[in-house]
Parts: sequence; structure tokens; C-alpha cells
Amino acid sequence: MLVANHMCRREMVLTKRWVLVFYIVVALVSCRHQGLKPKEGFLNVLGGPVWYRIIGTGTATPILLLHGGPGSCSCYLSALAALGNERPVVFYDQLGAGRSGRPTDMTLWHLDRFVDEVGAVRKQLGLTRIHLFGHSWGAALAIEHLLRKNTSGVVSLTLASPLLSTTRWISDTKLLRVKLPESIQKTLEQHEKEGTTNSDEYKKAAKDFTSRLMFHRGPKLKLPECRGSSNNPVVYEHMWGPTEFYVTGNLLDFDVTNHLSELDLPVLFVVGRYDEARPETMVEFLKFIAGSRLEILEESAHNAMVEEPERYVQILREFLRSVDSREAHRQASN
Repeated sequence: MLVANHMCRREMVLTKRWVLVFYIVVALVSCRHQGLKPKEGFLNVLGGPVWYRIIGTGTATPILLLHGGPGSCSCYLSALAALGNERPVVFYDQLGAGRSGRPTDMTLWHLDRFVDEVGAVRKQLGLTRIHLFGHSWGAALAIEHLLRKNTSGVVSLTLASPLLSTTRWISDTKLLRVKLPESIQKTLEQHEKEGTTNSDEYKKAAKDFTSRLMFHRGPKLKLPECRGSSNNPVVYEHMWGPTEFYVTGNLLDFDVTNHLSELDLPVLFVVGRYDEARPETMVEFLKFIAGSRLEILEESAHNAMVEEPERYVQILREFLRSVDSREAHRQASN
């Protein structure tokens, strides 16, 4: 019994020491980010200035948010600011839209420049260690950033309703498009065939379908308004096309599916049940990334963070916490 008590006390001491070491490591990791205070301003990238804002007083590993588009802005991701009680949340508007500069040089609107922009933002803000989040087109940027050997300091990746293959995106939206009334389908097909997608008739027919893709609850639900900023259809049409489901821009051949297996970090897929990034397709992509997981928001379409903000934040919060915990354990054992 005395021996047992002695061993028990010894185990308790070791356990306390381990717990102490664990929290010391967490504190050390957190201290790296204590200089990342709430602020906003502009950064210089190729082509002009980009606006950024850092929200939150938490000291855990920051999360960098890459919004969708191209030619959109970060305002619709505002629900994710709730993560700021645990970690800095970094928003920025990609060049060409939002509160960022709007150069007229069309040669700037291509994938490589936007990928370089991510690296420039990280460097200028000192984001040496981050969680990376990309929604829709932003997910394409996130993966390209990682595939170009910029994995240093990225501890996790969230692929939210991601664009991973334009070909697959088109085929998925076609599956959804056939559910439209036949008259609308014929109108869309006619104008796409004749090259008259700028006509009012085509835009009207496309608007209802696009709203269904964006929001499960229908067109009455809208994205949060951005003060002093707006989207840029010129960038969108140059890189993508006239609508979500008709691609004519320079992203027509975009596809990273053959490189998904190269990702060696915790990956979370999160989509809406009625998303244009169809859950069925995400299940297939999931198989290429070891250890990745998928979360589906049952009452949402493409903009699930707007339709189910509390659930969305909860999913992200739990994922980020789990990665931080594993990172702390790993560093404590080294």
C-alpha cells in the first residue's frame, strides 16, 4: 500500500509537470501572436493597395480569411469575427474590389497574381504561423498558396464550399440547373449559344438560379452590406464569366484535384447541403487528403456562414481548437 501510494504520488507529480509543460507551450505559441493587435489599414501589393482588418483580442494562432469571387470582398465573412475571442481574425479585400484599389490594368486579373498577393499579405502582416481559410474562389487561392511551397507556418486549412476544379464545378451546377423550369433553361441556353449573355433577358433568367445557389432560403436573404465597398464584375467576368454556371474566363481550365494528395496538414471541408459545391463532390475530394473531414450545414447553400452563422462558427472553432491542441502536444514532446 505504501509503495502504491508512493507510485500514485509520483504519477500525480509527473502529470502535474506534463500539464504545466503543456500550458507553457501553449503560452509560448500564443505569445508569438500578441503583437497582432486589432487594427486596419492598407498594404501594398502588385497593382495597388489592399485593405485589411485584424479583429479579436485572443492570443491563439491567427486565422487568415480568403474570400470568394474573384472580384468580391470580405464583408460576407463577418460572422467569423466571433472567433476573435480566441484568436486574431484577419480579413482583407483582394485587389480590384471591396475597399482595396481598383486598377484598370486587365493583365492583373489572373491566378498567379492573386496567389502572390496572399504571400505579400502574410509577409507584411507578419503572419508566420496561421490557420488558413478559403471560401469558394478563396479556397482555390489557399490551395495554390500551399502547393507553391508556402506551407511553412500554415497549421491547418479550411476549404469552405471550395472551387477545386472548374470542370467539376460546371458539371455540378448543370445538375442543379436542370431543376429549373424548362422555359428558363431554354432562355439560358439560347443566349449562351448566341453569345448574348449581357442581355436583360439572360440576366433575369440567371438571377433566380444564382440566388438559389447562394442561399437555400431564397432571394430574400442577402449578403451583409459593406460600407464604402462593393464587388467588381469586371474582375469576375474576366476570370470566371457572366454567371456562376457559365464559365468563359481564364479560370476555365483551373483544376487542383490531382494535387490534393500533396496536402500534409489538417484539412476541414465545410459546405451547405444545397451548395453549388455539392456535398457529394466534396465526399470524393475528401478521399484524396489523408485525415481530412467534412461538415455539412443542413439548412444552407453556398453562403452557409450567412445562413447558419452560429453553427458555422462552432464548427470552425472546434476544428481550430483541436489543431491548436495537437500542435501544443507535438511541440511539448519535441
